[in-house]
Amino acid sequence: MSELTRIPAPDGVAPSAAYTHVVTGTGRFVAVSGQLALDEDGGLVGEGDPAAQARQVFENLRRCLAAAGATFDDVVKLTYFVTDMAHMPAIRAARAAFIPDDRLPAASAVQVTALVRPEFLMEIEAFAVLGA
Repeated sequence: MSELTRIPAPDGVAPSAAYTHVVTGTGRFVAVSGQLALDEDGGLVGEGDPAAQARQVFENLRRCLAAAGATFDDVVKLTYFVTDMAHMPAIRAARAAFIPDDRLPAASAVQVTALVRPEFLMEIEAFAVLGA
């Protein structure tokens, strides 16, 4: 695990309860591709259900991080691509099961008109830093 420093709100920047503005660390960089609500066999989880899709996406992120020897404690940045910003509360609830509020990474949320298939409601990518 990397030694990370979180700066929730730099001087002159409004704080947020939903993410940390700056996260720094030293070590090996890990990039996890955008994850979708697919089970291990490639089947969609939670058609039309943002909460179910968000839980599956975070579970997929957890598995990808583990494959690199990382955990959510090592994550410095999450990027959310959502087809509707109304899905963000479901995403935050799912995230809370994996990442405690005092360890939130930097984050960006982008509303998109479509993802690779119309049944996907979100795609989330992660960046982590492992200790040197």
